[in-house]
Amino acid sequence: MPEAIPQEVSLAGSRINWRDLFAETISDIDINSDFDDIIKKISLGISLDLNDGLYLYNHWDVNSIAIIANKVKEARFDSRAFFNLNVHINQTNICTLACKFCAFRRGRNSPDAYALSIDEYLREVANYDGLVDEIHSVGGLHPDWDVNYYEELFSKVKKFYPDIHLKALTAVEIKHIAEISSLSIEEVLRKLQNAGLDSLPGGGAEILDDDVRKVICNGKESSAEYLEIHSIAHSLGIPTNCTMLFGTIESTEQRINHMIKLRDCQNMTGGFQCFVPYPYLPDNSRLPEANLATGIEILKTISISRLILDNIPHIKAYRMNLGDHISELALRYGADDIDGTVHMESIMHLAGSKAPLKHSMSKMARIINDSGCRAIRRNTTYTEFEEIVPEELPFTMKLPMSSE
Repeated sequence: MPEAIPQEVSLAGSRINWRDLFAETISDIDINSDFDDIIKKISLGISLDLNDGLYLYNHWDVNSIAIIANKVKEARFDSRAFFNLNVHINQTNICTLACKFCAFRRGRNSPDAYALSIDEYLREVANYDGLVDEIHSVGGLHPDWDVNYYEELFSKVKKFYPDIHLKALTAVEIKHIAEISSLSIEEVLRKLQNAGLDSLPGGGAEILDDDVRKVICNGKESSAEYLEIHSIAHSLGIPTNCTMLFGTIESTEQRINHMIKLRDCQNMTGGFQCFVPYPYLPDNSRLPEANLATGIEILKTISISRLILDNIPHIKAYRMNLGDHISELALRYGADDIDGTVHMESIMHLAGSKAPLKHSMSKMARIINDSGCRAIRRNTTYTEFEEIVPEELPFTMKLPMSSE
């Protein structure tokens, strides 16, 4: 894939501070004066605080919030929006935990439990050879698999598919592997990195508040452990993403504090590539007390995350969770990425997602272009880029005009 576009460019193509460009372009737009202080802070490089986040969440003018977020995005990336060619392969659904929001996990004796052998995993990868450049691989906490299984798995994937980027294992999986292998987090990450692990996904953050975690994912890593594991990965040169699951039992304040904790971690390590906020999908899980997010709340959360997370470059509208239509809208609310073609995915679909799989590059480009953005195929680490133009749609009959 040719390298064509740096991550942050101005409208004119010269590299300037995105805040300066934001201040210049936002001044030409008539926006509700209620947001003058927010705009001033962003322009001056002052990070938004908890009170700012609460103000944004509680304000009725979603349109102005979206405009501000979109202008920040455009100051960083112009009209570009990103996607990649990827597949999700989950190595096992057997898990020692039973998080209430999870529809994916199974007990060892469940009739639909599975654990892929290394040969079975490689046969799955073979189905997508030449179609993808990233494997996204997460799974349950298998009670028997220590670091040796993953070292062999990753090294064999890289032996047969050296050009595929391996984005694998959430923070809690790393913690689990370390515990049953009697190794430190750093030792596990070094071993896996040497075996072929390229980056970590951001899953498992949920809400970085331990009171919330005790209810929705009791037994999982603590908030501090999630941040520590990602920080150690960053120190080893392993880039990671970060996430937020919202619409369960958390308060607005807890959402904002979650973002601020990620921002503080990023200030220290600089290793987060992308923030992925996604709402809880209630089908086939066990959290009846959840306060489900509305469509407007989802879009507002994407906008607010763009404004609060000023040091994490990319905000992803996660198509597998949101679906194509909300993801397309989200590209006008501050998101700059809609994930990828995703030829296979289980976790979100078992939870109730109806997002279509196996999109072509042209289909991905069409979604992005329809939002008013330019479709840019990227690699996993946002270092190689190629603009994709969707194929011309076939001629279709227009709807009949009224005879009156």
